[in-house]
Amino acid sequence: MKTTFSRTFTAITVLIVTAMVILGISFQLLVSNYLKDGAMEELIDDGRTIVELVQAYVSDEPINDRDFGIALSVAASVSDADAVICNSAGKLICCARDPLGCEHVGMQLSPEYMKKVLDNDGLTDTGIVRGLYEDERYVVSMPIYGTHGQFLGIVLVSSPIDSTQLVMKRITEIYVFLSILVVVIAVVVMIVLLRQQSTPLRAMAKAARDFGHGELTARVKTNGKCTQEVEDLALAFNNMASSLQKSEYQRQEFIANVSHELKTPMTTISGFVDGILDGTIPAEKAEKYLLLVSDETKRLNRLVRSMLDISQLQDKGGIPDEQKTRFDLAECVGQVLITFERKITEKNLDVNVAMPDLPVYTLANQDYITQVVYNLLDNAVKFCPEGKHISVEVTTGRSKAYVRVSNEGQTIPPEELPLVFDRFHKMDKSRSQNRDSWGLGLYIVKTIVGAHGENISVTSREGKTTFTFTLPAVN
Repeated sequence: MKTTFSRTFTAITVLIVTAMVILGISFQLLVSNYLKDGAMEELIDDGRTIVELVQAYVSDEPINDRDFGIALSVAASVSDADAVICNSAGKLICCARDPLGCEHVGMQLSPEYMKKVLDNDGLTDTGIVRGLYEDERYVVSMPIYGTHGQFLGIVLVSSPIDSTQLVMKRITEIYVFLSILVVVIAVVVMIVLLRQQSTPLRAMAKAARDFGHGELTARVKTNGKCTQEVEDLALAFNNMASSLQKSEYQRQEFIANVSHELKTPMTTISGFVDGILDGTIPAEKAEKYLLLVSDETKRLNRLVRSMLDISQLQDKGGIPDEQKTRFDLAECVGQVLITFERKITEKNLDVNVAMPDLPVYTLANQDYITQVVYNLLDNAVKFCPEGKHISVEVTTGRSKAYVRVSNEGQTIPPEELPLVFDRFHKMDKSRSQNRDSWGLGLYIVKTIVGAHGENISVTSREGKTTFTFTLPAVN
């Protein structure tokens, strides 16, 4: 299986090499055409100069003076080009290479070529001039006319292509060298960059494998030199791992707490039933212990019902609008408070109630809110020492309704405050002996309030603990 490094490296390398090849071919074509056009323009200029020289030298007379050959040789040497003169019949009569008697003198141009030159008023071409030169050349042919317009002959100016090819060869060599150098540098830089990018990816893969094998503390470490996308991916992975680790710890804690909480009542029920069956408990005391078994069974039933309520709320993800009704929150709180009259009287507690004179209407599920208030008041009464004070307050402000339930008693340590709403959490570990407490009351409260899209908070200072939750206030 190909790695991300090898795929990216191969793709970029092929792309760079392809680009360099296309660029090299295009550059060579451009330079070759440029050199060819330049050479042709120089030959055209030289041809015109020689035509003017011939016209000035012979005027209207035929071209046959040997002295002209010397002048032609000088002109050709200045322009660094080869030139020959043919008369009107196409016969070569003068050569700049050897003005005193070139072996090519007397060579005859074909009538077709003569006609092309005359018809086009000049001709440019590339190739071998047979009989004159053995190498490929740039050739420019121009007609020569006298002062009265009579046709006197043709001048052929040429230069070898070898010089252009030599320049192209040198340019190609330089380009190939620079291309190889660029490709090598690009490959080295690419390897470094790709390794920097692939290293955190491999680290993430390793962390994911370790996490999958049960190592919940596995995390991805970055050095700050990665790209933003890789950094974001590593951060997202670490956040996900932390969330899963927390969920796994909560699951383990939940199982441990449920097992612990179920252990005592199940042991009690089993012990009493076995005692009655084997006669350890006398028949006359059987009813007493059966009542205890009944109480423990009811406690287990309450635990299961509470857990089912929590599960249903979490599955819904919120309270549907059709399950919400408009009701007086102050009246709801007052009705719940009345149900605690006996417990309040037994502990000789003072109750301070602060509610507005007008109704405080809210839109919520009344049954669930009743349960919230009941659980908070139950906690307040349970943990308020005898003869102390509890208070219940309902207020409004900024389109919100606020319910506060306070009680005097032991201050909750600051480190415990963030944990009071966790399920099965008990601030006082000795409360495990409290047979009416599962540590689920405040967790249910937070779940219900959260399902309404509202918030609940707790403060505890100077011997007073206050729980405050919000609901929407409606007209």
